[in-house]
Amino acid sequence: MTQYIYRIQPVRTEMLSAGPTEREAEIVNQHFEYLQELTTAGCVLMAGRTLTTDERTYGIVVFSTASEAEARELVAGDPAVQNGVMRAELLPFRIALWSDIGPQDEP
Repeated sequence: MTQYIYRIQPVRTEMLSAGPTEREAEIVNQHFEYLQELTTAGCVLMAGRTLTTDERTYGIVVFSTASEAEARELVAGDPAVQNGVMRAELLPFRIALWSDIGPQDEP
């Protein structure tokens, strides 16, 4: 299995600063459910986003697939990408260090 990362950004940054349209909200919900399913299946290793709400904001998804073709299919299958709510960039990736404690909530 090869690791990849895809970086996603909202096409309309106002979606984060002023709020999503009803359509955007539904598609972002589908995007989250899609990533949840891939995480449960063991494909997605980590997903998250910056907490900024301007043009610098982005999300990342780190995942493993058997081939680059499968990786491209995974990105293309993301409802947010399919529906033009987010744009995505796929890159090969390798995790160098992994914490045993995982993510922690802020105190």
